[in-house]
Amino acid sequence: MNPNDFVKNILSDVRVDLTEEFDRNFERKAFFDKKWRGTNLPNQRGSLLMRSGKLRRSVMSKQTGTSVSWSSALPYASINNNGGEIEVTAKMKSFFWAMYYKATGAAGKGKSERSKRLSAEAQQWKNLALMKVGQKMKIEQRQFIGDHPVVRQRIEDVIGINFKELETYYYNQLKQR
Repeated sequence: MNPNDFVKNILSDVRVDLTEEFDRNFERKAFFDKKWRGTNLPNQRGSLLMRSGKLRRSVMSKQTGTSVSWSSALPYASINNNGGEIEVTAKMKSFFWAMYYKATGAAGKGKSERSKRLSAEAQQWKNLALMKVGQKMKIEQRQFIGDHPVVRQRIEDVIGINFKELETYYYNQLKQR
C-alpha cells in the first residue's frame, strides 16, 4: 500500500462496502434491523420499494476528495428514504381513479374471498381518488440509505484493515533497510 493513497483507499473501500449494504436493505425489506412498514392495500405482495426495482438500481455512490456520498436521480427517492408529506395533484387523482376502476372491474360480482379482497382494494383506491387536490398525504419513511450503527461499524472495520495494511507496508520498508 502506498501511504499517499491511504485515505483514498479507505474511502474507496467504504464506498464499495456500504453500497453493497445499502443494496441489501432492499433484499431485507428493512433499514438494516428496522423493517419497512407494509402497504395498506390488501392484496399487494412484496416490498413497496421493490415493485419495479427502479429505485434500487438508481442508487449511486460518488467519491470526491475526502468524502463519499450516495444519491438517486429519482424524484421519489428522498420522500421514501426520509418520509414526509406530499400534496395530492390532479394527475395523482387520475391515477387513483384508474386503479379504482381496474380493481372494480376485476372484482366480479361473487362473494368469494378474492372478490372481497379486490373490493377492499377498490375502496382504498376510491378513498385516495376522493382526496382534494392540494390535500396533504403522509408518506411513511422506508429508509434505505443513511447513518446506522452497522454503517459506523463497517467504516471502523474498513479503517482497521487499511491501518493493518499500512503497518505491514512500513514494517516491510524498515525490514529492507
